[in-house]
Amino acid sequence: MLLLTSSRALAETRCRAPIDGTKALADIDARLRLAWINDHLSREGHRMAVWNWGWAIGIGAAGVGTLIPVPFVAPEDRVDYYTGAVLAAVGVLPFILAPPKVIDDSRTLRARLELQPPRDDQEVCALLADAEARLVRDARNEHLMNGWWAHAANVAINGAGFLFLGLGYHHWASAIANGLAGVAVGEAVIFTQPTRSVEDRERYMRGELAPPDSP
Repeated sequence: MLLLTSSRALAETRCRAPIDGTKALADIDARLRLAWINDHLSREGHRMAVWNWGWAIGIGAAGVGTLIPVPFVAPEDRVDYYTGAVLAAVGVLPFILAPPKVIDDSRTLRARLELQPPRDDQEVCALLADAEARLVRDARNEHLMNGWWAHAANVAINGAGFLFLGLGYHHWASAIANGLAGVAVGEAVIFTQPTRSVEDRERYMRGELAPPDSP
């Protein structure tokens, strides 16, 4: 048993912990740390992809649906439907132009581990440092997407649509309907956004790398 323990200890790789990391983290085998990050980013990347593209498709479809009644309404009322479609398009753009970073980061890290696995301790530490940077970046990105400013932007964009229809065309009923619906959808998007990477980063820095729970 002593021989096995000694052999296992010699086989372990030790890499420095990040600045925010604890000694408990530094004492954990680097390969285990790397596998932990890969597993957690992979699961969060999947959750975030479902969230991102699910909302993009849903909001986009709603915007297209808003245009269907246009040929059947009075010309002076069509602006109400065009405004709804434009607001939906604005809502879809962030999902397409700036998807959550964890989606790409999780795929990139998994591909590097599968196609170019580290061959020695130096490569393990280099890849671990890269994985840790991705975990920190993804946590910050999720926090940024879920902060108070996201709620403020949601209200501002839909408020602009409300004022456009109300003050510009005196279509107050449509302005209220579009504004309330837009704010409600925007808040639903924010509150359903996965934020597991924020917690994962904190757990990792404390060295709490227990077996991951079920997704």
